[in-house]
Amino acid sequence: MRNSLYFIGLASLIISCGSQKEIAKPNNLPQSTTSTIPKPPKSEIKHDVHGDYFTVNIADPTKNDNTISYGSLVGAKPEGYKVTRNHFPAVAQNFRQKYVILHYTALDHDKSVRVLTTQSVSSHYLVNDSTDIEIYQLVDENKRSYHAGISSWRKDATLNDTSIGIEIVNEGFKVVDGKRVFVPFPEHQVKKVAALVQDIVTRYQIPPTNVLAHSDIAPTRKQDPGPLFPWKKLYDEYGIGMWYDDATVQSFQSQIIPEEFNAKINDMAFVMKVQIALKQFGYGITETGVWDDATKKTIEAFQYHFRPQNYDGKIDIETWAILQALIQKYPNK
Repeated sequence: MRNSLYFIGLASLIISCGSQKEIAKPNNLPQSTTSTIPKPPKSEIKHDVHGDYFTVNIADPTKNDNTISYGSLVGAKPEGYKVTRNHFPAVAQNFRQKYVILHYTALDHDKSVRVLTTQSVSSHYLVNDSTDIEIYQLVDENKRSYHAGISSWRKDATLNDTSIGIEIVNEGFKVVDGKRVFVPFPEHQVKKVAALVQDIVTRYQIPPTNVLAHSDIAPTRKQDPGPLFPWKKLYDEYGIGMWYDDATVQSFQSQIIPEEFNAKINDMAFVMKVQIALKQFGYGITETGVWDDATKKTIEAFQYHFRPQNYDGKIDIETWAILQALIQKYPNK
């Protein structure tokens, strides 16, 4: 009876895995497979007092697959059994960490530390505003921190699951005469952020399109890190994130006749075109055909990141040309 059940189960496995090669049926009950199943390509496992690390990638980097481990390998320890790594690692894997999301805390240093370590919000790292060389790690990179909330970018949602959150000590903005006045970031703090992000994106092969502001992934709720965060500086000097090419923007602008642009600015067809373009680039927006509050806030978030000189939430020729240039440079695949 036991043999019959075994063969029934094996037959089901072969049928369900039709893309795999047929597995020869054994004559007896299954024995150790160590000598019959090919092992994965050799790659060194580094051992030290902190644990084991897989240091060489044997997967296909063109598919963004990566078998390298950072931090000690974690595995089960079932009572009475031995878990081995004789067939470790499988090549079909990649990192959980696909995004880097940048925030400001909207608090001073001490309150930032207290809130991010003792309350129901957190981040993987906190960049202080001191001139020292310290950056605080608050959450293991392999674990989820609670920094993004309801969020989306391109095909992904709930970005806490797939991101590393970096909070920056900065008091955000104050409202003066009905307008937001944002607090600048000191140069020494920007250097810390740049070095940290460079390290993370290099290790996890995170593309420029996935280095984002909190306001990019939650534009109707958030403004951080705001229009004074130096995205262009990070792009120009550190190769971090996205930025447009001036020549491409000028080319798009030269094709626009201001009178015609302004005449159709409130047409439903044009509003839909803008909303579709924002969604194509990556923002989570619904095409309504009207300049609703969500669309204005999304345009404002886009301007915070890519046109910080004027972030009024209104589409104008320059904003429209920058959006077109970015879509061309960073197509949503």
